[in-house]
This record gives sequence, C-alpha cells and structure tokens, in this order.
Amino acid sequence: MSIREKNTKERILDEALKLFAQSGYKGTSMNDIADRMGVTKAALYKHYKSKQEILDSIVEKMNQMDQERVKEYDMPEGNMKEVVEGYRSTALDKIKEFTKVQFLHWTQEEFPCCFRKMLTLEQYRDPKMAKLYQNYLSGGPLAYIENVFRGLTEHKEEAKQLALDFYGPIFLLYSIYDGAEDKERMIELVEQHVERFSKQFMDKKEGVADAKRESK
Repeated sequence: MSIREKNTKERILDEALKLFAQSGYKGTSMNDIADRMGVTKAALYKHYKSKQEILDSIVEKMNQMDQERVKEYDMPEGNMKEVVEGYRSTALDKIKEFTKVQFLHWTQEEFPCCFRKMLTLEQYRDPKMAKLYQNYLSGGPLAYIENVFRGLTEHKEEAKQLALDFYGPIFLLYSIYDGAEDKERMIELVEQHVERFSKQFMDKKEGVADAKRESK
C-alpha cells in the first residue's frame, strides 16, 4: 500500500467517524461518507467494501491506540491474573497519571472523542454497539480498575467497591463533559478526584498496616 493510499484510507476513517458521531452509525450512508470526502461512491468502494468494514477498521485503530498508550505508560495488560500481578509492582502515581491521560484521551483527542460519542448514540440501537460501549467505557474499564485494586488490597469485595468508588465519578464526568460550558473545570474535577481518592486510599492502607503492627 502506498503512503498516499494509506493516508486516504485514514482520512476516510476520520471523516466517517465524525459522521457516525453526529448522525449515528445507522444514520450515516456510504453516500454521506463519499460526499464528506468529496469523492464518488465508486471511489470510496475502492478503499472500503462496506460501511461495516469502515467500522471494523475504526475499532481496530482504537485497539491499536489503546495498546500503544498502555505500553507508553507501562501499564499491566493481559488476562486478569497478569494484570493483578502487574499492579502489585505498579506505583500508585503511575495509575493516577494514566487515569488522567485516559480522560483527556476520551474527551479531547478527536478520534477517540468521536468514537465515544458514536457509541453513546448507538448503544441503545445496536447490540454490537452496546457491547463496544461496555468494553470501552463502562464495564471494561471498571473490571480493569477492579483488577488494579486486587493487586493493591487483600480482599476481592473491597477491590470491587474501590473500583466503583474510583471510576463512578469519572464515568459521570464523561457523561456531562460534552455539554459542559467550562470543560477545563471538568478536567480539574477529574484530577482532584484522583488525587483525593489516592490520598484516602493510602491513608487507609497505612492505618490498617499500623493497626496490624500494634496488634502483634
């Protein structure tokens, strides 16, 4: 594939995703995408055989972006056991930094932001979109964060509750970010929440450790 063809394919994904975010996946046709690109429908089909193939390529690109970011911030990945073991040796500061970066990724970077908006629109219309929404924005992140806390605490149920307490406010801020007049304030709220939660978690952990030492 030539550089020019690769750039064209990437531009199609970018423009198609913008349309999906505005009108929904089902509300956007191949004609709409061709018009947005300023090309004929036949020219569009030279690069992608169907709207589904475009969507599949968008999801693949999102997966690649996620993997690159996880590696960049040296975060554990793999199955549940590997993630738990990884977090036993992961500094809390690294988790805090990654969480803040994730919020900016989903709200300020154009491609992920449009992907989030598309999934939010389509989750009630299409079971496949609902599953993607769960994987990327709700159940998936919550399960990952639960595994984080399994590596940092001794009790499974406590890890689940910690994950809910940690991710719940962040998920809410995702939901209200787009309609907020002061978007910088939303980012500040995420940062404040992460810092406050981390301090409370460490204070509690140190308190438990002190109590154990005193009981011996």
